[in-house]
Amino acid sequence: STSQNSSWNIQVVRSITEFILAGLTDRPELQQPLFHLFLMIYVVTMVGNFGLITLIGLNSHLHTPMYYFLFNLSFIDLCYSSVFTPKMLMNFVSEKNIISYVGCMTQLFFFLFFVISECYMLTSMAYDRYVAICNPLLYKVTMSHEVCCVLTFAAYTMGFAGATAHTGCMLRLTFCNANVINHYLCDILPLLQLSCTSTYVNEVVVLIVVGVNITVPSFTILISYIFILTSIFHIKSTQGRSKAFSTCSSHIVALSLFFGSAALMYLKYSSPGSMDQGKVSSVFYTNVGPMLNPLIYSLRNKDVKGALKKVLIKIQKRHIF
Repeated sequence: STSQNSSWNIQVVRSITEFILAGLTDRPELQQPLFHLFLMIYVVTMVGNFGLITLIGLNSHLHTPMYYFLFNLSFIDLCYSSVFTPKMLMNFVSEKNIISYVGCMTQLFFFLFFVISECYMLTSMAYDRYVAICNPLLYKVTMSHEVCCVLTFAAYTMGFAGATAHTGCMLRLTFCNANVINHYLCDILPLLQLSCTSTYVNEVVVLIVVGVNITVPSFTILISYIFILTSIFHIKSTQGRSKAFSTCSSHIVALSLFFGSAALMYLKYSSPGSMDQGKVSSVFYTNVGPMLNPLIYSLRNKDVKGALKKVLIKIQKRHIF
């Protein structure tokens, strides 16, 4: 009988080859309006980030450390949004929101890879601003091309390591009869709720990996901005002070949006019975942030606006002649 029970368990494990995504809402009257809203957000995200990547790539005067990191940030946002938004849009118009087990684990890996990479890319940008304001004379030496490449490689490496650790631990879990993920994407916490085996190892990994990926960037950014603010307050001229503030303002807005919405999402999840509220909060973290980043950096940046004007003038001249 023991051998029969074990063979039956193996059969159940093998039968779970797909999950059902609960989506953002189960109210039918909201599906169509939400589809159009998130389609618009996705289009703006794609156009904005691809436009910024193209603009930085084509303009040689934007080939500086600051825009090198911004180029990578836009690339991450472009890929990050494409990991889950197309599936999310399909879920609004399809009756059954099915995702295969392999598809779910793949989505989880790339979602984590890009979100952790973005975390460290924003940290690299904070360090870049610290060097630019606190040590302007040594800026070119300190933020050399080699240093920028190392920082970028480190950001992607941390993303890969974190995503591999989480996904690897998720693959060892057994999912039995419950296969409805209470989310619009495959994320760690909703998946752990479905496991019928012990999630202790996963919880320890979440504690360690999330702890490292929050503590290291947070402290680096905090220390960088303490030094930055100290240097700014020591600038005697009002013009110099406002110029220093303007170079950081876009980055501060992007940081607040990313870390604020992410913290809000996980705080919501940690409260009992608040998964639905957490899903709504996560929209700002997953959809709104990648859409607003290129707008924040382009609308508040004279160099980007100047480069954009030059490109538009060139296009206009070509059409005239």
